[in-house]
Amino acid sequence: MDNAVNMVSATRALPLSSRVARWFSKSWKHFILTPLVLLWLSPMIWIVLTSLKTKVEVFDPDAGILPAVLNFGNYPATLSVAPFGTYLLNSVLVTGSILIAQLVTITLAAYAFARLEFPLKRLLFSLFLLQVMFPIYAIFLTNFVTLREFGLINTLPAMIVPFVASGYGTFMLRQAFRQVPSELSDAARLDGCGHLGILWHVYLPLVQPTLIAFGIISVVTHWNDYMWPLLVTNSDSVRTLPIGLGLLAKSDSGADWTRLMAGTTLVVSPLLLVFVIFQRRFIDSFMHTGVK
Repeated sequence: MDNAVNMVSATRALPLSSRVARWFSKSWKHFILTPLVLLWLSPMIWIVLTSLKTKVEVFDPDAGILPAVLNFGNYPATLSVAPFGTYLLNSVLVTGSILIAQLVTITLAAYAFARLEFPLKRLLFSLFLLQVMFPIYAIFLTNFVTLREFGLINTLPAMIVPFVASGYGTFMLRQAFRQVPSELSDAARLDGCGHLGILWHVYLPLVQPTLIAFGIISVVTHWNDYMWPLLVTNSDSVRTLPIGLGLLAKSDSGADWTRLMAGTTLVVSPLLLVFVIFQRRFIDSFMHTGVK
């Protein structure tokens, strides 16, 4: 207690300039990060404010940034234009199925390439990484023809099957597996564990940050995917949220910006909600990914 009192007294005894300098040395990061945060949030703030305006306010040059009256009616009006409930369910099913399939395939492939020895291992791994080198748009035609031959066009599997494997995720997880000491797997093998047991009890608990980081990337990518679902679907029953959002921008009289911004808010809100709930886990996963 006496030490705390002495520290407070010593701080007060410092000259004002020294106290300001000490405070600034502890808070200078906030001065830099606060404008960057506001810049990053400004598009989302503008979208939400526009979704609460009337059509007249959007194009009125004399209208301010804030809506004169909060018009929450744009949200039910947006939901009445298209079956957004169906779109939301489809987005959850497609994104969740892709994530689960990718986690299974990249885990097994990464373990094989990191810890097993088999013929043509390096060649096969190099061919596997070609998926990372080629842009996704370059294989749209071949994927579409393949799915059409199997009769999967205009179905949910059509949006899932081409993405069940990930070259980037396999490479990312392989590097994480290679950082795990081999002595741990040797000890598990002596205890009677097979390859699946070693993978489940030894490797996966140690690479959770990498799995979470990849999961974030996968969810954001496929939740916001527009081109591929647009190409392989042609009915409301299987469309996803980004497609429904695109429909709001198409009309004979032009885009209805208030409804379009309300729809955009509905599309991005689930991801923002997930991030707010799990933000500490997300940040920790990226901070520790790749750290040996």
